[in-house]
Amino acid sequence: MKDARLRHGRASLALSFFVQGVTFALLVTRIPAIQDRYGISDGLLPVFLAAVPILAGVGSVVTEKVVARVRPRVVLRWTQPVVLLALLGVGAGGELWQAAVALGVFGLSVGALDASMNMMGVSLQRAYGRSIMLGFHAAYSLGGIAGASMAWAGAHWDLTLLVSYLPAVVLLLPAAFIGSRWYVEGAETETDADGQREEVSSGVSVSFRLLMPLCLVMSFAYIGDSTVSNWSAKYLQDVLGSSEQLSTVPYNVYMVTTLLGRAVGDFGVRRFGAVTVVRFGSVLAAAGFGVVAVASGAWIGMLGFTMLGLGLCVIVPQTFAAAGRMFPGASDTAIARLNVFNYVGFLVGSPLVGALGDAWSYRGAMLVPMVLVLATLVYAKSFGPEPARYGGGHERPRTVDVG
Repeated sequence: MKDARLRHGRASLALSFFVQGVTFALLVTRIPAIQDRYGISDGLLPVFLAAVPILAGVGSVVTEKVVARVRPRVVLRWTQPVVLLALLGVGAGGELWQAAVALGVFGLSVGALDASMNMMGVSLQRAYGRSIMLGFHAAYSLGGIAGASMAWAGAHWDLTLLVSYLPAVVLLLPAAFIGSRWYVEGAETETDADGQREEVSSGVSVSFRLLMPLCLVMSFAYIGDSTVSNWSAKYLQDVLGSSEQLSTVPYNVYMVTTLLGRAVGDFGVRRFGAVTVVRFGSVLAAAGFGVVAVASGAWIGMLGFTMLGLGLCVIVPQTFAAAGRMFPGASDTAIARLNVFNYVGFLVGSPLVGALGDAWSYRGAMLVPMVLVLATLVYAKSFGPEPARYGGGHERPRTVDVG
């Protein structure tokens, strides 16, 4: 019975990752349409775009405090509908202040959502006793592909934002909410009928010094990811001379290779260990940036972006998993703090590449995320199986044999 509950919990959490992938893709791929709808100037647009990850970081910090009393599954169950409704609000408004409110709610709630989802993923992985985190993030990548495809259809048929977003919200909101009934965690702490969390034993704390290597890796990975998300199309068209149609392909290729890499990544972790997989991913991603930087044409550039997707895709899930192993008695706190650096990397990456591209060259700018991703090798030992010792010691994870 317990094994069945864990399998159901794993499936329902994968559904939440999928829904979030769809939601986020629908937002970011329609940014030009959002700008046109609300009349947001080019000068004001970066402020709106920066506000979302900043508020998401705030949401992640708040979640750290909330999960001290309430289980992460409760946070996730109620924040996912808020994120979907905020997306709908972005499509339904007409005034600038309405866009600001909707995007603000989206940012705060998505920070809580990302933190609680990964808390639960780490907890379930601990209960399984083997790597399953990459599978959850593969579901997110699949959702991203689905969301980007829906956004393409909306743009192709010249649909309004509301009409584009409404079918996704109508289908996904009840599905995610019903699926949340089967959320389960592998944590040791018991909860009452209202989901109130019992006090965790004192003496367990998160050392920022020990967590910092993982925070840096998280930032480096998202600097690389945001470089692909924001600059791949421009790079192919302006630097490598591709057509406008072909320039839209690299991000889709990147998402597909991310999905494929994450779909098989857990098997690699089980066979070779997290340290080896992270090292291999870092080298492959850095090589991908190198290929992009020296590419003589569009198809060579596409090869580089393919390598990037396969390399970067393993790093973020394994960083969350490593934080859970490092602080098994305070993994929720560690993950909430680590999740903030997701948004730090997102905030830094795109402006950094843009500034270097304008001041120097876009080929040269690609070498900066290459070096940063390669720096992950320095911190690879932090992904090892041995948890950190702190305070009064550490607890060992329980394992069960489930499918």
